Amino acid sequence: MKKNYILNQLVVEKKMKRLALEIAEHFSEETQPLVLIGIKENGLVIAEKMLLLLAPLLNVDIQILSCSLNKKVPTNVIFSRVINFDNLNVIVIDDVTNSGRTLLYALKPLMDFHPKRVQILALVERMHKTFPIKADYVGLSIATTLQEHIQVEVENGDVTGAYLE
Repeated sequence: MKKNYILNQLVVEKKMKRLALEIAEHFSEETQPLVLIGIKENGLVIAEKMLLLLAPLLNVDIQILSCSLNKKVPTNVIFSRVINFDNLNVIVIDDVTNSGRTLLYALKPLMDFHPKRVQILALVERMHKTFPIKADYVGLSIATTLQEHIQVEVENGDVTGAYLE
C-alpha cells in the first residue's frame, strides 16, 4: 500500500522548531516551571523533542511526564509520576487530534489542581472534533473526511513522517 504522506521528517523538524519558538515567545516572561505531558506513545516522543528544543530558549525548569490511557475507552489516566500541578504551566502534547476525546481525558487529572495555565500542542490537527478541544500550538492543520485517518510514524525516538490512510 502506498502511503499518502502529509509530512516528511524534514518538514516535521521545521514545524517542531517553529512550535518551540511559539511556546518560548508565550513563556518568555514566565518564572513558574513548565510541565510537558506527552500522551503515549507518539505524543511522548514529541514532548521529548520539545523539551530538547525549549531548554535553550526558556529560563525556567522544564519537566516531562508521560500520560498513559486507553484511547478507545479512556477511563484510567496514569501519569508517569505524581506531582502537584498547582501554579505550574502545563502543555499536554499529542501527535494527532481527532475527536478531542484523548486530550479531554488527559486533562481530567489536572482538574484536581489549580495550574497557572494549561495548553495543548498537537503535531497534526484534524477538523472533526466531537469534544470541545482546540490545540494552542499546531504543526499542521488539515481537513480530512471522517473515513480518513492520520498516522504519525516514529522510528528510534524521531518523528519520521505522517500520512493519510
